[in-house]
Amino acid sequence: MGSSEAKNLEAISKAIDQHERACEYPTLAILMNPFEVERLGWEEIRGVPIRADDKVGTGRFEILCAGDGDEPELEESVEAVATDAVPVVVPVGTPN
Repeated sequence: MGSSEAKNLEAISKAIDQHERACEYPTLAILMNPFEVERLGWEEIRGVPIRADDKVGTGRFEILCAGDGDEPELEESVEAVATDAVPVVVPVGTPN
């Protein structure tokens, strides 16, 4: 995994954790620009599916929350682009 991919994974994982602590509703999906979804080739992170969304700019992601209803307002938007390598430990099989 390249250093920018590791940094992106770390940022997304932290955003999921922050959302889960702050919101009573679970994270439904991570929304990313279709270009980013294709470039990274990820289908999910920690059991949360990744969905392509044209409304999300490249280099960014957004968390789709179960509390957003039929017309979801996006919970969080975070820039996830890095050039430095950062070691990342992602728990496997973390319960939802």
